Amino acid sequence: MTFKNRINHIRRWFMHSITKHVGSGYSEPKAGDLNIIDIKKVLIIRPNHRLGNQLLLTPIVQEVINTFPNCEIDLFVKGGVANPVFENYKQINKIMQLPKKPFSNLFTYANGWVSIKQTQYDLVINGDKNSSSGRLLTQLSKANFKIFGNNYEEIESKYDDYEHISKYPVYNLRHYLKELGLPETNAPMPLLDIKLRDSEIANGKTILDDIVKNPKKTICLYTNATGDKCYSEDWWFTFYTRLQSEYPEYNIIEMLPIENISKINFKAPHFYSKDIREMASIIKNTSVFIAADNGVMHLASASLTPTVGFFSVTSTKMYAPYGNGSVALHTNETTIDDWFKAIGNILIF
Repeated sequence: MTFKNRINHIRRWFMHSITKHVGSGYSEPKAGDLNIIDIKKVLIIRPNHRLGNQLLLTPIVQEVINTFPNCEIDLFVKGGVANPVFENYKQINKIMQLPKKPFSNLFTYANGWVSIKQTQYDLVINGDKNSSSGRLLTQLSKANFKIFGNNYEEIESKYDDYEHISKYPVYNLRHYLKELGLPETNAPMPLLDIKLRDSEIANGKTILDDIVKNPKKTICLYTNATGDKCYSEDWWFTFYTRLQSEYPEYNIIEMLPIENISKINFKAPHFYSKDIREMASIIKNTSVFIAADNGVMHLASASLTPTVGFFSVTSTKMYAPYGNGSVALHTNETTIDDWFKAIGNILIF
């Protein structure tokens, strides 16, 4: 663990220790207090700047829209990536952004915290139970109904996917409403969804066609990841060689990160884009997207493309891609034969 990571670990531990009881004094509403048609202004809090974490917020946003069809939603986030992620969510009224680097923008950062008290909301949801700042911001906000993001053992025992970072806010909202006397819903869990327009998908096809220059179907790789989540060049080259052998009838392309790094030494046709919606539109036109656990893996999932996520240090229960035939594979617990069986199961459809 690097010095920076150790400091962040200590900081998170300290903040969690002093905020874990935040909200415990909040007087829970009683059955009958909440009326669906009265919920018109909702605030969802997720103060994290990473692409993956903003994409993982899309299911709870959809759940709120589906539950409260007359509402408008404000988001309280960090950084600017939420703007393109939620560009096509017409129910989003305002996106409040903390600066990505708070110590370089102390006034803006402090003003962002103060702004949380300037609007009266009907419902406030903390989108990350492990976020100390999320709990504090929920406490500071003005609303009759607040969901702090507590763990509920009765939900955890009922749903084996409750631990997933996208799903537990949805389960918590449903539980909260049930406790207030509203009918329980068994609606399907919302998927990650960046809501690509038809025109964006068509543009992605044009770009992809220019890369592959043939009508064959395409497999897309993304070989980069951060820290210990990143696999070695030898690992990726072994995988890529096997992929070529197994699927000669498919194009294989590589999406490159901003660092212009390729773990397969640029052996495959490759492309790069700074526009996350353009990236998603290209991925949407492929048959399967394969990557280690990272934000671009979640972007592929949010483009509604079958996604294979490789995991070695992070939890599949918390971060697995889901829906559209997607699968998470823990590489310390499976073999390369298992990986290709999973990929084959996706490509046969």
